[in-house]
Amino acid sequence: MTTATVPEATPAERLDIIRNARSVALVGVSANPIRSSNFVAAYLIRTPFRTYPVNPAYDEVLGVKCYPSLRDLPEVPDVVDIFRRPEAIPGVVDEAIEVGARVVWFQLGLRHDEAARRALDAGLQVVQDRCLKIEHARWHGGLHLGGFDTGIISSKRHRPI
Repeated sequence: MTTATVPEATPAERLDIIRNARSVALVGVSANPIRSSNFVAAYLIRTPFRTYPVNPAYDEVLGVKCYPSLRDLPEVPDVVDIFRRPEAIPGVVDEAIEVGARVVWFQLGLRHDEAARRALDAGLQVVQDRCLKIEHARWHGGLHLGGFDTGIISSKRHRPI
């Protein structure tokens, strides 16, 4: 399946990315526990991935050192998972290209075909409008790490305090 200019990563390609990745940078991660980026970070920290929160607003997120930029990471991340507004995506993609990342992953709800094309032309793999946590759990049976058995998400109705 393709858009006008940017091919979509197939399920097999997404699985290959997840199987081969060893490190993930979460650009735009929030320390706020109700933000999706925080929920994804909480999940990924529990996986074998070396997980690097990236946001200049924080020193740490979920007990993990937070870096101001991709350039400041201790290693080149395999996957750059983007949680930024669409207008910020081109700058993040340029930085991912600059540091030598293999994959840029635009979180669920995010698309930027121009930036995606630039990444593809630079030799990076691109995933748009997909959640890395959902994809990882889908392929690795990690629903227990997805919040469904952690107390974060519950099937029980909570009593008012």
